[in-house]
Amino acid sequence: MWWQGAVVYQIYPLSFLDSDGDGQGDLAGVVEKLGYVAELGVDAVWLSPFFKSPMRDYGYDVEDYTAIDPRFGVMADFERLIEAAHQLGLKVIIDQVLAHTSDRHAWFRSSRAGDPAFADWYVWADPRPDGAPPNNWLSLFGGPAWSWDAGRRQYYLHSFLPEQPHLNLHNPEVRRALIEALRFWLELGVDGFRLDAANFYAHDPGLADNPPRAQAAAAENPYFRQRHVHDRSRPEALDFLAQMRELLDAYPGRVAMAEVFDEEANAARAAEYCAPGRLHTAYSFALFEPELTAGLLRQTISAFFEASPKSWPTWAFSNHDVVRAATRWAGAGIEPRPAKLLIALLLALPGTICLYQGEELGLPQARLPAAESLRDPAGRDGARTPMPWRAGAPQAGFTSGAPWLPVPEAHLPLAVDRQEADPMSTLAFTRAMLRWRQQAGLARAAGFEVLDTPEPVFALVRDVGGDRLLLAFNLSAAPLRLPLSGLEVIEILHAEALAAHGLAARAKGDGIDFAGHGMLWARV
Repeated sequence: MWWQGAVVYQIYPLSFLDSDGDGQGDLAGVVEKLGYVAELGVDAVWLSPFFKSPMRDYGYDVEDYTAIDPRFGVMADFERLIEAAHQLGLKVIIDQVLAHTSDRHAWFRSSRAGDPAFADWYVWADPRPDGAPPNNWLSLFGGPAWSWDAGRRQYYLHSFLPEQPHLNLHNPEVRRALIEALRFWLELGVDGFRLDAANFYAHDPGLADNPPRAQAAAAENPYFRQRHVHDRSRPEALDFLAQMRELLDAYPGRVAMAEVFDEEANAARAAEYCAPGRLHTAYSFALFEPELTAGLLRQTISAFFEASPKSWPTWAFSNHDVVRAATRWAGAGIEPRPAKLLIALLLALPGTICLYQGEELGLPQARLPAAESLRDPAGRDGARTPMPWRAGAPQAGFTSGAPWLPVPEAHLPLAVDRQEADPMSTLAFTRAMLRWRQQAGLARAAGFEVLDTPEPVFALVRDVGGDRLLLAFNLSAAPLRLPLSGLEVIEILHAEALAAHGLAARAKGDGIDFAGHGMLWARV
């Protein structure tokens, strides 16, 4: 299937390109830059939400699952996007937010008003005898996961903002309505869905308290002081995954990619959600940790395949929810070698790959003034600033108006036009890596072995047809030597090109000599 080993480029439409000067990116802007995306050498685009929304959580609070929000355009713009992408050989994956809606959704307004047809479409519960919320569940965005509704004289559940009431997916009518929303987009020609917060689909109907999490009393966010065994990652959700898979199987070639957030079993939970008969693939937050180590990579990959050997993983280092990898793992500067190494490392992993817009430029996390940083309730604006297209243009070519978030000065030297003129840029390296990955057959190869190397070296051997390819990475800025044990380097690949990009390594005697942030690609 096309999605196995594909590279999916995530577009955050609000920050990609503004076509009408209102300061906000839109679908017409995405269409205008699809040629740039195709030239990278990726296989698909994933669009973050563009549905009608009050934008309290910037599109992840959906008011209408089958309507385009006017700030992004109209349905004709989306249809034009699908057609243009397919003409360029790009598949189109769109976000679907099925665990909750906006509190402005017609379903919630009816449920809140006591309409019998919708009374049980959301998670409502009576207060405890003392008036307190039904249990101790917490919102990831702060405070209790319950809000009081004076009209119904009940609490409703929200795992995120109070404006994002939790759908009751135990109700078969709710599931049917969501399946029909998915069918609407499939009929329009989308190639698949990225399923937001997929392990939040079900809750314990008995509303039992979550137990405390051992050794988490000092967690900055109280949410992480609980073990979330009753409010998410419930076995009751698995049959809904099978329902979605049944729908997608009726549309050959379409794919469902789940996002799974479970701090206690991230990779294993992702594998569970894409086991045979469920979704096609899944990624977790396991590789969004604040520190990158070889041990983290080995543990994450092992945990996924040990949990479900027949599941197909998706890997990501960055997205709209987390600090950009170039800052999180390599410091806040714009020195290109660490960013290039991260691109090479990500593209070496066995599975499907997600690249977040700007990752191919090595963009660091933006530092924003306090006033602007308050736009997002969870403080994620630094990963969502506008794409810098032209360094010398007003607002870096993103808009002719005032951008919804400022374009950081630090991003201007990394603008697309600057990097396209530089054969040694991170953008040029990303294009080269994507080309090499395809030529070597890494996208299609499933066989691999992760080597037990000492920190800070991560290495794996990929089986590609009759070849065995060694890909080894020095995750530190310091040069080092790695002894080779049981492997004989037959031929070093792309050595001159990697050295030119500052990622030098060479096999010498019975070991590998790495430059700081060096990598070796060899046939063994």
